[in-house]
Amino acid sequence: MSEKSTIGIDVSKLWLDVWVLPSGLTLHVGNDAAGWATLIERFKGKVKAIGLEPSGGYERDLVKALLRAGLPVRMVNPYRLRQYAKALGTLAKNDRIDARLIARFTAELPTRKPRHSALTDQMAELVVARRQLSDDKVRLGNQLEQVRDPVLRRMMDQRLRRIEADLLLLDKRLAELVASDTQLRTRDRLIQSFCGAGPVYSHTLLALVPELADPSLDRRQLAALVGVAPFDNESGRRTGKRAIWGGRAAVREVAYMAALAASRSNPVLKAYRDRLVADGKAPKAAIIAVARRMLGIILALLRTGKEWDPQYA
Repeated sequence: MSEKSTIGIDVSKLWLDVWVLPSGLTLHVGNDAAGWATLIERFKGKVKAIGLEPSGGYERDLVKALLRAGLPVRMVNPYRLRQYAKALGTLAKNDRIDARLIARFTAELPTRKPRHSALTDQMAELVVARRQLSDDKVRLGNQLEQVRDPVLRRMMDQRLRRIEADLLLLDKRLAELVASDTQLRTRDRLIQSFCGAGPVYSHTLLALVPELADPSLDRRQLAALVGVAPFDNESGRRTGKRAIWGGRAAVREVAYMAALAASRSNPVLKAYRDRLVADGKAPKAAIIAVARRMLGIILALLRTGKEWDPQYA
C-alpha cells in the first residue's frame, strides 16, 4: 500500500466496509473500538485520504478515533455521492459497492475535512435535540386546537408544558457551554450584537456551521453552506428562475425565521426587504435575500471582531 492510496468506508451501525484504491483491497471490521484500532494500525501514515459519508451519527466515534490518530479523514456529501454513482451507471447498491464509490469519489472530487471539537459536537447534539423538541411543540399545539375530549386535552397540555420546560433547560445548557469557552463566548457575543440574531440563531451557527472559524470562508461560500444561495437556471436564450438548493436544512430553517424577525425589527434589513419587494421580488424570496445578507454581516462581525453598529451598515 502506497501513500497515494485512497480509502472508502461505508459505515453502518455494527460494521465498517472498507475499499482501498487502487489496489482493490477490501476489509470488513466491526464499528467498535477494536475495528477502529485495526484500521488505524493498518492505514496510519500510509494513505492519502479516507472518505466517509454521514450515516445518522454512527460515523462520529470512528471519525474522532481516526482524527486522533492523525489520519486524513474526508467527508462525502451523500446526495453528491448518489449523483456520482448514477453518472457512472452504478445502479446496484450494497455496502461494498458504496465503499468503492466513496473511495473513487474521494480520490477524484473535492471533499471537506471534518472540523472536530468536543465542545461543538456537544452543542450540535443539543441544538438538534432542541429543533426536534420545537417541532414537537408546534405539532402538538396544532393538534391541541382540534381536541375536544377533556381528558385528552389535559394529557396533551401536560405534555406541551413538559416540552416547554425541556426547551428552557436545553437553552440554559447551551448558554453554559458557550460561556465555558472563550472563543465561543466571543463569537456568540458578536453574533447576538446584531439586531435580529438571538441565541437560537447564534447557537445554531456555532454548532452546525463550524466553518465560520475558517479564515478563507467568504460570504458566498457561507450562503451556499447554509442553503440560501440562489443558483442560475439558464441555457442559450432561456432564462429560468434562480432557486436555492442544497445546504444544511436545519441551519436554513433557523436562518429563515431569524431573517423574518430581523426584517421587521432591524431598520436596515427592513428597508432592504421593502426595496426588494418594491422591485418585484416575491416576499419569500426577499426574506431569503435578507437571510443571505444577515450571514454576510455576521461573517464580517466575526472577521473584524467588532459588534454590530447600524451607523456603518
